Amino acid sequence: MAKARAIIKRLKAVKNIRKITRTMELIATARFKKAMDRATEAAAYTRKIAEIVADLSKADLSFSHPLLTQPAEQKKTVLLVMTSNRGLCGGYNAGVLRHVMPRLKESKANCEELTLEVAGKRGQAFLKFQGVEPDRFYGGFEDKPGFDEVDEIAQRYIDGFVKGEIHRVDVAYTEFLSSARQQAVLKTLLPLGKLDSDEGEDESSRAVDYEFLPSPEDILEEIVPAAFKAQLFKCFLDAAVSEQIARMVAMKGATENAGEMISTLSMQYNRARQSQITSELSEIIGGAAALE
Repeated sequence: MAKARAIIKRLKAVKNIRKITRTMELIATARFKKAMDRATEAAAYTRKIAEIVADLSKADLSFSHPLLTQPAEQKKTVLLVMTSNRGLCGGYNAGVLRHVMPRLKESKANCEELTLEVAGKRGQAFLKFQGVEPDRFYGGFEDKPGFDEVDEIAQRYIDGFVKGEIHRVDVAYTEFLSSARQQAVLKTLLPLGKLDSDEGEDESSRAVDYEFLPSPEDILEEIVPAAFKAQLFKCFLDAAVSEQIARMVAMKGATENAGEMISTLSMQYNRARQSQITSELSEIIGGAAALE
């Protein structure tokens, strides 16, 4: 009887866990759909503005913009790491952090002045465990990153790059390619000189002649910082939707595993109960035979 009671207790615990994981799967699915809509909408704008900046950077113009210029040296760099605030999302954080440690070792070997900034509590906890203290931490980004918050960060990067206080900005995050494919990457966002919208397209077919009004300088002054801000905001949106997909997949797997465990425990309970009933019947029959 004690074995059957232990199985029932464990069975109830697994059923409760399955309810929790199923609920978390549904929540992640709802958040994923909203985050994907935002990421898709931002992708079209980011792609077009990047295309324009790439065309302008390759055009035969007598002027340029500081954000499009490669610094003579790259000794002062910023590494922004985007992770989640919560766990239960599979290997989402591990994929991003796998790029971070080699980058930190590389910067140390090259004697770079690297400023490490982390978005997400999981990334902060991992780096502290590795003995690395981030210079800045952002814990307010969830599944709905706001443009105003990202704009403040991007403007600080722009100001530092123009003043020469920053030579390069790298971002480690999970890029959203499709609902079935997400990839952890380490991407350089500043300087913007390598922006290109369609790498496989013929350069001659993409050549565009622009007429500037009021002036090329004024237009570049507006569109180039906007391109960088759009790129950085897209990184946050991609990270948000990728996190929800990872959590949705992880919770679906956990729910399915709990269901299999419930089936196994139910079978074990039925066998234990059957064995107990058989033993009790044998005792009753043996007692009746003794009385005769």
